[in-house]
Amino acid sequence: MEKAHEVNKISFSGSIMRLTIDGREYVVDLTEQSGRLAQATQEQRENVEISPSAYGLHWPDLDEDLSIDGIIGVKHRRPAKSASA
Repeated sequence: MEKAHEVNKISFSGSIMRLTIDGREYVVDLTEQSGRLAQATQEQRENVEISPSAYGLHWPDLDEDLSIDGIIGVKHRRPAKSASA
């Protein structure tokens, strides 16, 4: 499976989430992205899973999901299906 992104690092400090995605660092204010994450404990925030396709992040303790494209402000297009021969 081809990955949409390469997620290298995720860390938290207060209400700030720092991510290194596709070689670039992003700083995200959790109060602007997710009320659940903003109110979560450090332990709950750090228990984050990257989807196999690297399209999203999932926090199982909070039942919260965020798309990586949404966090970094990009849109991916699905590859066009090739015509059957």
